[in-house]
Amino acid sequence: MGTLTLGGLTVERGGRPVVRDVTITVPAGQVTAVLGPNGAGKSSMVLAVGGVLRPRLGSVSLDGTELAGRRPEKIRAAGVAIVPEGRRLLPDLTVDDNIRVATYAMSKQAATEGRARALELFPALQPRINVLARSLSGGEQQMVVLAQALVSQPKFILIDELSLGLAPVVVTRLVPVIRAMVEDGIGVLLIEQFATLALSLATSAYVMEGGVIRYSGTAGELRDNPDLLRSAYLLRGSTADASPAQPSAVAQQPAAAPPGTPP
Repeated sequence: MGTLTLGGLTVERGGRPVVRDVTITVPAGQVTAVLGPNGAGKSSMVLAVGGVLRPRLGSVSLDGTELAGRRPEKIRAAGVAIVPEGRRLLPDLTVDDNIRVATYAMSKQAATEGRARALELFPALQPRINVLARSLSGGEQQMVVLAQALVSQPKFILIDELSLGLAPVVVTRLVPVIRAMVEDGIGVLLIEQFATLALSLATSAYVMEGGVIRYSGTAGELRDNPDLLRSAYLLRGSTADASPAQPSAVAQQPAAAPPGTPP
């Protein structure tokens, strides 16, 4: 089936290590969750896997093929797609154009097949296909960035903060898509602050804090032992820096959109 492996990954930003010696295994056909508070280094890890940042040390291998340090388009062509935090779209292009931009390095046949599969997974985008991206709701924008990643029909996909800024009802609509990816054999690395969501989908889980892995094991173990999740979120051996608010915040649902805000 295949495996994406991060081995001893270290990433620096501004000359400071923000990801330190991180090792994560992502099997095909499963969801692997990475939980952690803001500033844990999760987004920098995703950008390093996708080739946007160059790792200082360590490896990113797909079935034994080294990807670390390659250009983003080469990593994507190898079968690894990333969905960065922040829903980065081209606001003055239509939904269709934003999706097609992601196919520029693909053959015509592969692009056509990938686009068809992405729109099959997101039927709500079809009636919005000619709408400018800036006119979309947050939920629709998240669908488009996921569709952009899926057009390349990747073997593995890294999704950074699926639920960020979305009302719970909108997030619920995205869950079946994640499950459909897994059924297609795609390995999903789901980076998420909303622990309940991530652990409901994942087989294995990691907790990342301060740039390092504080816990690795089964998602079921964290689901069944909330105290373990809380302790994993605290800085080990540093009570001065540990914030009790961080663990409890992770167990809550994302805040609903303000009244009058479209989903």
